[in-house]
Amino acid sequence: MAKLGRWLAKLRKETAGRILVYGCAALVILITLAIVVFVARQGLTTFVVDKISVFKFLFSSEWNPELPASQGGPLLGSLTMSIGSLLTSGLAVLLAAPTAIIAAVFLVEIAPSWGRQVLQPAIELLAGIPSVVYGYTGLVVLVPLVRERFGGMGFSLLAGGIVLGIMILPTIASLSADSLRALPSSLKEAAYALGSTRWQTIRLVLLPAAKPGILTGIILGLARAFGEALAVQMVIGNVRHIPHSILDPVITLTSAITLDMGYTVSGSTWNNALWSMSLMLLVMTCIFILLARMAAKGREVR
Repeated sequence: MAKLGRWLAKLRKETAGRILVYGCAALVILITLAIVVFVARQGLTTFVVDKISVFKFLFSSEWNPELPASQGGPLLGSLTMSIGSLLTSGLAVLLAAPTAIIAAVFLVEIAPSWGRQVLQPAIELLAGIPSVVYGYTGLVVLVPLVRERFGGMGFSLLAGGIVLGIMILPTIASLSADSLRALPSSLKEAAYALGSTRWQTIRLVLLPAAKPGILTGIILGLARAFGEALAVQMVIGNVRHIPHSILDPVITLTSAITLDMGYTVSGSTWNNALWSMSLMLLVMTCIFILLARMAAKGREVR
């Protein structure tokens, strides 16, 4: 009887643990679905209820949500903001990805123990700095520097790309380093056995093998860059014009949402348009993730 009691108690604990695990997993899925459904429902209201043309919303650069209908309004073209988001995030990735990957290689394969003890905390510190600190530092230091060195107002695509690049650098570096650490030691040993140098091993063996993890880091960094609002808003100028150079001011989808949401009434066409822009951010992030998964498919080390 005592053994049976212990067995039943153990079974109850295992059942409770299993229910807890499955419940938490189901909760995460439900929260994700709820957010997607809510944003999609609010975002599609612009086209279904307010009868705004999807084509004009996506490909028009005219933005005047308060223009009365008698004058052809409201004008709700998001092309300028979409281009600003793409250019700013793309520039940030171009600046951050090479630096982050090189830092990850140095951290895992080259640095001595004291070097790891210095570089790893530095990367973690960068990841923990609030975005408002990045934005305010960029406003005080970077914007005047760009204005003095390169011309223009200083508030520019370049300033936004640099700030975002610094912000996403620790994400890409950490995941790239984890991907390199997860590789089996047999890859490196086989490369050395064939006469490869350390740099040949890193360039031709380790980095291609770690490609899925590196791509994941870049995608997560890109997702943060797309979703960042405050830091970018403080340094890009927030001008609704398509930039012609990296020194021109721009505006992004997130900046436009945060700037306009305080002036709108819930349920109005203007407010619904902001939700449509939020839906665009969600869709664009999903597209990037799917493309990255397709690019990395079949490259995992087995």
